[in-house]
Amino acid sequence: MRPLVEDLLRAQGYDFVPEPFSPWCRRLVHEPKPLGSSLAAFFGLIYIQDRSSMLPPLALNPAPGSAVLDMCASPGSKTGFLGQLVGPQGFVMGNEPNHTRLATLRQNLFTLNLLHTATCSYGGEALPLPSGMWNQIQLDPPCSGWGTVERHPDVLKLWQGDKVKPLVGIQRKLLEEAARLLAPGGRVVFSTCTTNVQENEEQVLWAQETLGLETAPIAPFAGFTFEEPYLPGCEGTLRVDPQASNAQGFFIAAFRKPQSAPVPEPGTDCEPGLAADILPRHHLAMAGFDPERLPEGEIAVVNEQAIFLQRFALDHFPKSFRWRGFPLGKAAGGEVRPSPRLRTLMPDYADGSHGTPCNGINMDDPAPVQALLTGQSLAVDTQEKELGLYFRGLPLGRLRVKGKRALWSEK
Repeated sequence: MRPLVEDLLRAQGYDFVPEPFSPWCRRLVHEPKPLGSSLAAFFGLIYIQDRSSMLPPLALNPAPGSAVLDMCASPGSKTGFLGQLVGPQGFVMGNEPNHTRLATLRQNLFTLNLLHTATCSYGGEALPLPSGMWNQIQLDPPCSGWGTVERHPDVLKLWQGDKVKPLVGIQRKLLEEAARLLAPGGRVVFSTCTTNVQENEEQVLWAQETLGLETAPIAPFAGFTFEEPYLPGCEGTLRVDPQASNAQGFFIAAFRKPQSAPVPEPGTDCEPGLAADILPRHHLAMAGFDPERLPEGEIAVVNEQAIFLQRFALDHFPKSFRWRGFPLGKAAGGEVRPSPRLRTLMPDYADGSHGTPCNGINMDDPAPVQALLTGQSLAVDTQEKELGLYFRGLPLGRLRVKGKRALWSEK
């Protein structure tokens, strides 16, 4: 699907080049208007972030189909990238303790159509999950942000002297919790957007000495220049040189929990379970979606909302653990009205040739798509209440049909 997304971007006048460190990443070289206003951004086909911010998920490098915990997830750039890396048969749990930031995280994952993600809101230093549950954890904790000084000049004034100490303490509590949650042999990637040695190399040494974690060396990424670690014993960690790399200052370290580390036996409160009504998958087909595209899991009805719950979460999360799966749309009377943005469950476009039915509108020019988003409608001849909207076969979303007009509506 990536070439079709590139076609959409280029059709709107954007240009970009591949990044040398990952086939998933592109660097923008021309924009006729801010990239955030593009159709690709609106429909969640791309996510805009700094080059350095892309590196921690790549350093964790989860295999397709694996499960990952992101302990400090909002706004969701790393959570979303991890979701891309593990694929629809994998699972990513994003935890965000701040409720305002949690809403941002959920909206971004929803726009990105990452059905195999879920969210929760706990203090990251005390997640009510069984010890040794995760093989892979992403930890991007609160930090002083010194690496963003070019965009935020005030960070050096805000975080000086004793003001940094509380951050150091929080980071250590989060590292300690990550060590508890890791299975023997599991890996956690710790990253910050600061150049402060107290929050970087000193934390690495503390995790080695206090938590018994082993440093797992990270190979340098192409397209970046890295500085030498500031302290001995931190070899194999990465410190991005912001000027030479044309990116934010960033620090990345990977730890492995020793294979011989003991794991406590789970208590009775760790038994998985779910208290919700379950809907059969075929209810999605009634709305013109392909239920076979759903990952493994169940559709639950919660407060008149159809929520997709991924199989890993159902099999591992304790009954007392509060979390939310992916919102599919409204549920009433045993039927589901999926969100217009639920593009990943749309069938492949059929143009009506060779006896196949036409299941949507396929645009070759982005201008009519842009017009729909500004409130204009299209004349259609159909008895359907909804039609798929495609760009050269690329699913974008669903149009509502009123009378003989199709329009974009998220209500």
